[in-house]
Amino acid sequence: MLRELHISNYALIELLDLSLSDGFSVITGETGAGKSILLGALGLLTGKRADVKTLKPGAAKCVVEAVFDVARLGLKDFFTASDIDFDGSECIIRREVNAAGKSRAFINDTPVTLSVLRDLTDYLVDIHSQHRNLLLGDAGFLLSVFDSFAEDAALPVQFRQAYEAWRSAYKELEALKAEAARSASEADYLRYQLERLDEAALQPGEQEELEAEQVQLAHSEEIKAAFSRVSAHLTDEQADILGSLRADAHALGEVSDVFPAAAALEERIESLRIELEDIAAEAEQTAERLDFDPRRLEYVEERLALIYDLLKKHAVQSANELITLADDIRQRLERVDNADEQIREKEAETEKAHASMMQAADRLTAARKSAAERLIMKMTGLLAALGMPSARLEVVFETKQPDATGQDSVVLAFSAHKDMPLRDVASVASGGETARLMLALKAAVSERKALPTIIFDEIDTGVSGRMADAMAGVMSAMSAHSQVICITHLPQIAAAGVSHFKVYKEETPAGTVSRIAPLAAQDRLQEVAAMLSGQDITDAALKNARELLKLIDH
Repeated sequence: MLRELHISNYALIELLDLSLSDGFSVITGETGAGKSILLGALGLLTGKRADVKTLKPGAAKCVVEAVFDVARLGLKDFFTASDIDFDGSECIIRREVNAAGKSRAFINDTPVTLSVLRDLTDYLVDIHSQHRNLLLGDAGFLLSVFDSFAEDAALPVQFRQAYEAWRSAYKELEALKAEAARSASEADYLRYQLERLDEAALQPGEQEELEAEQVQLAHSEEIKAAFSRVSAHLTDEQADILGSLRADAHALGEVSDVFPAAAALEERIESLRIELEDIAAEAEQTAERLDFDPRRLEYVEERLALIYDLLKKHAVQSANELITLADDIRQRLERVDNADEQIREKEAETEKAHASMMQAADRLTAARKSAAERLIMKMTGLLAALGMPSARLEVVFETKQPDATGQDSVVLAFSAHKDMPLRDVASVASGGETARLMLALKAAVSERKALPTIIFDEIDTGVSGRMADAMAGVMSAMSAHSQVICITHLPQIAAAGVSHFKVYKEETPAGTVSRIAPLAAQDRLQEVAAMLSGQDITDAALKNARELLKLIDH
C-alpha cells in the first residue's frame, strides 16, 4: 500500500508531500491543474523513461519518493535475490533526475537498475490510465488475468519451466544437426589433413631440436677444427704444456718440506694439469665424432621443409600446434562418426521434453478455461450493477504453437445487448463500455487476489449519472481488498472516497505551481458542489453535494 508520496521540482510541482490511507481515495481538480503531472511523477517510480523537460526550470534535480507498506506482499525472496535491505514491512523507492537528464533509482537507499525497479513496482502499484482499457483486446493481458484468477498459481511457472526445457533441448538438437551437416561435408578434407599430419609423425619439441641440429651440421667443419686445435695445442710435444706443468709441480714439491706454502701451490698446479688433460681428451673425442655427414644434413633439411610446409598450410607457428591440431581433427572426425547416435539420443530427449511441455500446456489451458468461466460470471454480475444488465461475455480459446505464454490464443467477445452478436471487444465496445468492462475485471480479480495499490486515471471517461454511482460503488467495494486511488472528474465518484484530495494551481512570485491538499468536510462539500455546477456554486448544487456525501457510508 502506498503510504507517502514526496515530489520536488517535477514540472509545476515545486514541493508535494502526500500521506495516503487504506481504502478508497479520490483526487479531483480542474483540467490542467496538475493531475496528469502527478501521474507522470508516479510513472518515474515505476521505471518509465526520464525526460529532462519535466524538471522544474532552474532546479538542479527533481526527486520522486514513495513509501510503501509491503508487510503482506511476500516480497522477501525478491529483496534477497536483488541484494536489497528489507525490514519485512516497509519499502522506500526513490527516483532522481538531474538537469542533464540522467536519472538514478534507489530501493531502500540501494542503487538499482530500472529493470529491478520495474520488477518491484509491478508488485506494488497498478496505474490504470485510459489507454490501458485497450488491453482488453490483448491476448497476453487476458492470459495473465486468467492465471491470476486460477486455482493453481504454480501452473504457469511449471509450464514455463517445461517450455524452457524443451526449447533448450530443441536448440541443442538443431546445433547437433547443423554441426553434423557441416562436419560431414568437411569429413573427406579433414581425413586428408589428418593423414598428412599422421604421416609426418611429429614429436613434441622436434622442430626445435632439428633446427638446432641443422645449424650444427651446417657449421660442422668449423666446429671440428676448433676442437682439433684445442686438442693439438694441449698435446703438442714441442710445447709440452702438460709436461712443463708436471715439472713445475714436482719442483714445488721438492721444497715443500722447507717451505710449506709451496705445497698449496703445487696442489693447484697439479689440479690445473689434470683439468687440462681432461680438456685435451674431450676435445680430441669431440673432434673425432664431428665427421660431416651430408646425408644427415639432407634428412634434417627435408624434415624441416615438411614441418614448415605444414605450418604454412595450417597457419600455425610451431610443430606442437600441429600436434594439437591433429588431435582436434581426430576428435571432430570421431564426432562425425558418432553424430547419428548423438542425434538419436538428443531427438529422444527432445521428444520427451516436448511431451512434458504439452502435458503442462494442457493443464494450464484447462485451468485458464475454468478461471475464464468463473471470471466471466463474476464480471457479468458486476456489469449488471454498472448499468449493463444485458451484457454478454465469452472467452474464445484457440490453440497456437506453444510459446513462453502457453498454447492458448484468446479473444474476449462482448455484446452489450441481447440482440447483438458477440464480437471481439476491441472492435465493438465504446469508450464507456470498455471502462466499465475493465473496472469489472479488476474488481473481480481484486476479490480473488490482493492486488497492489490501484490508481485509476479517469476510468470514468464517457460515464455519467447513475452509471457513475455504480462505478463508485464498485471501486468502494474493491477498496476492501486493495488500496484504490481514483483521479476523477465525476462528483458521484468523488463523493464515494474515504479520503479526498484536490489538485490546484497557485501563482507564486516564482511562477505557477501545482499543489495538492486533503479536503476537510466543508471543503469537500464545496469541491463536490463545484463539480456539479461549476465555479458558481448554487444552493441546488450544495444540496445535491450533501445528498451525495450522505449516501456514502465512510
